[in-house]
Amino acid sequence: MQRQSKKNHLEYGLTSPFNSLSITSYLAQVNIKLSVVIISFNEEHNIARCIESVRDVADEILIVDSHSTDATREIALAMGARIVEHDFDGHIQQKNRAASLAKYDYVLSLDADEALSDELRISVDRVKQNWKHDAFQMNRCTNWCGKWIKHSGWYPDKKLRLWDRRKGEWGVVNPHDKWELYDGSKNYVWINGDILHYSYYTVEEHWKQAGKFSTIAAKALYIDGKRISWAGVYLKPVSKFIRNYILRAGFLDGRSGFLVCKITAWETYQKYLKLYDMQGG
Repeated sequence: MQRQSKKNHLEYGLTSPFNSLSITSYLAQVNIKLSVVIISFNEEHNIARCIESVRDVADEILIVDSHSTDATREIALAMGARIVEHDFDGHIQQKNRAASLAKYDYVLSLDADEALSDELRISVDRVKQNWKHDAFQMNRCTNWCGKWIKHSGWYPDKKLRLWDRRKGEWGVVNPHDKWELYDGSKNYVWINGDILHYSYYTVEEHWKQAGKFSTIAAKALYIDGKRISWAGVYLKPVSKFIRNYILRAGFLDGRSGFLVCKITAWETYQKYLKLYDMQGG
């Protein structure tokens, strides 16, 4: 990780940009225009923080909203964002839609409950001044009920969120979407700073969302032709808990780490139990 960090510092601010690029190709890649795209639904408690964190790097802020019934739209409009309303038909579908509606090809994609750290904002600004790759990866750090989770399988949570939309798209399985470069390309680099993810404000909220996500994931797996054995329904969550709590040091996050790992394992159990029921046992 340290080697990557050093490399990116060299590329984005401390050396001449004319190493191997002609002046013409260099000028085509510097000072690019960046669209920040956000999907939202009833995010009045998060949206202002998200928008404020990208003001200095965004040339456009686009929000694709799923007909919020709270003040999300009003807050976003007052802060200068462009709003497009569209029915929610899946995380992958909505995020690809947002990318396609952006004014510029260079895109930073965030969820409404996320924000850029100061360090990441500086890194994004450097990338804008000297864009050399198809995509850029960063870590995401999650705040769970007021505590930053630094282990438990939640950190470092590497994300490709800054990219040229012509080079890839959102995919994998709902609701755990992932942006992927076409043809398995590896033309991306890691940059400094964290996406700050303000996930759950209460434990009850996490339990509720875990149940919802398990249903979405089970349906997606079933449609994709995936099946599970009776033994797998129980072995998968046990394996998940051992991985996150022991192998990924969730115990270092204290009581919060234990609860995060417990709920994550329960979500896994529910997902495969529902899949098992769908396939008829």
